[in-house]
Amino acid sequence: MAEEEGPPVELRQRKKPKSSENKESAKEEKISDIPIPERAPKYVLFQRFAKIFIGCLAAVTSGMMYALYLSAYHERKFWFSNRQELEREITFQGDSAIYYSYYKDMLKAPSFERGVYELTHNNKTVSLKTINAVQQMSLYPELIASVLYQATGSNEIIEPVYFYIGIVFGLQGIYVTALFVTSWLMSGTWLAGMLTVAWFIINRVDTTRIEYSIPLRENWALPYFACQIAALTGYLKSNLNTYGERFCYLLMSASTYTFMMMWEYSHYLLFLQAISLFLLDIFSVEQSDKVYEVYKIYIFSLFLGYLLQFENPALLVSPLLSLVAALMLAKCLQMFVPHKENGHMLKFLEVKFGLNMTKNFTMNWLLCQESLQAPSQDFFLRLTQSSLLPFYILVLIICFLSMLQVIFRRINGKSLKETVTLEDGRIGERPEIIYHVIHTILLGSLAMVIEGLKYIWIPYVCMLAAFGVCSPELWMTLFKWLRLRTVHPILLALILSMAVPTIIGLSLWKEFFPRLMTELMELQEFYDPDTVELMTWIKRQAPVAAVFAGSPQLMGAIKLCTGWMVTSLPLYNDDDLLKRNENIYQIYSKRSAEDIYKILTSYKANYLIVEDAICNEVGPMRGCRVKDLLDIANGHMVCEEGDKLTYSKYGRFCHEVKINYSPYVNYFTRVYWNRSYFVYKINTVISFQS
Repeated sequence: MAEEEGPPVELRQRKKPKSSENKESAKEEKISDIPIPERAPKYVLFQRFAKIFIGCLAAVTSGMMYALYLSAYHERKFWFSNRQELEREITFQGDSAIYYSYYKDMLKAPSFERGVYELTHNNKTVSLKTINAVQQMSLYPELIASVLYQATGSNEIIEPVYFYIGIVFGLQGIYVTALFVTSWLMSGTWLAGMLTVAWFIINRVDTTRIEYSIPLRENWALPYFACQIAALTGYLKSNLNTYGERFCYLLMSASTYTFMMMWEYSHYLLFLQAISLFLLDIFSVEQSDKVYEVYKIYIFSLFLGYLLQFENPALLVSPLLSLVAALMLAKCLQMFVPHKENGHMLKFLEVKFGLNMTKNFTMNWLLCQESLQAPSQDFFLRLTQSSLLPFYILVLIICFLSMLQVIFRRINGKSLKETVTLEDGRIGERPEIIYHVIHTILLGSLAMVIEGLKYIWIPYVCMLAAFGVCSPELWMTLFKWLRLRTVHPILLALILSMAVPTIIGLSLWKEFFPRLMTELMELQEFYDPDTVELMTWIKRQAPVAAVFAGSPQLMGAIKLCTGWMVTSLPLYNDDDLLKRNENIYQIYSKRSAEDIYKILTSYKANYLIVEDAICNEVGPMRGCRVKDLLDIANGHMVCEEGDKLTYSKYGRFCHEVKINYSPYVNYFTRVYWNRSYFVYKINTVISFQS
């Protein structure tokens, strides 16, 4: 107790040195208090070097093995190497197809400069619209991949698609390595990193979407965010030397900026991180200087990203800048810089949390997406079966209660020790632990409402749970509360920190390793002949200048596989594209042939594609089918009590147009069909003969 209640004057002097000289003197004082080790320095250095070497080797090996596993699994799942180019491209669906199509466009360009110009002034994708595709779709990954492909001479060795997916798989290896390192830094043992990787791979259904949507922005961006968190974890550690602190700061700066450039929604994630750091600043006075240094990185990355992303206004009015920079400045920018992305986000959250109601088709369609629903029971069951969720909850509770204990000690005016030893059992006093506890609670709270955010949260659940069970300090904190006396608590904590992860690892190996091997051995096949036939027909029969209309997801595939112009894209950050999507979707509503004809010709469409899967959709969720949402928006279906029902004298267009009777045949001529798709030519000369 005497050590815990040290002289308050000394502690106040050490909390915040006024200059670098004071800092150096404080460090010298701290070093002088450390007892000289009994072991020879050479033995200690060798032991430390061996530990670091083995840990680094395990981290790099884990990342490489995971990247190779993804590559092998992808090959088996799609039988990729035995496919024609068109069949390979069909595996990229929706917005993934759009991203990869621009990578192809860059490789076809006569020069890099010309390719960038065509993307920033793109008028060959969406009819009657010129877009800056680099800014609007965050195409920096495709720019970098195309440069690397040509600069390294890979065009003579490997096909473009393999080079592209190889980079993404490599980034996933870096992702896993960064999580390994973060858990290692927090626990002090690389065994925690191994357990993190095991849980990440076993729960990959909930940790990543890489298996079926390779080009997604999050798959390019989240590895850099993982590197940033690893660097931030090291930077916040109290016992870090000057060189280590400088390295972590530089890595954190580079990864923060790169993360922001790779994903248009990155600043929202950094906003949550900034809140965590703000609370850390309140709870841990000693780290104030470091927190402000991170704030500087945020501001620098935001403004540099603003300039290099073609003056992207979303970054200037982002919540991150509003939190970090002066509130009045952010308010002025929101007045003078017009951008509606944050407005869309706020409106979506209002409807999501039941604070507002809407009949808007686009908003309701987004709310019906599976990734924006609350997690299902299967989600929690999977995490429990892999033992991840129980250990995560245990670790989180101990760290959170320990953090509260430290906060209450400070509120009560009790001074804290300059250095915390294992015997003290105060894991909640470490600043990096406080940060991770707050951050995981914020991310977890959002993931409980929007399931799609689990791909950001669960990787850090793996890391935090692995750190906890491998940390003697966490077990010691628990034993201090239990007042354990029968066995020496330090000895038991050291034993448990080795025994528990070993038992978990062996049980995971026994239960899940055979499943992983079975997945790699099974030869699956991606079979979609109807789409292949449709794309082949378009490339052979449709005029080069033709414009196609249909669902946004199908339009993305057409843009990639054929290069033909379309009327809409599966993108939801642009008002005009959102309105186009809603208007084109009217082909599945109860509207007249004349109304649909006027909509399509207003976008200069030449061909219309009707999908049976949407027209005859039998959705599991009532009111979430596309045709139901259209009927609600058009007033053809009662959504709530008191709604007025507008009777439609027209049948559903997608059904009626197939029957080939007047007036539908006057406006549309069927030119191709198969089991899934019906293609109609939009007549330029209309005959009203019955």
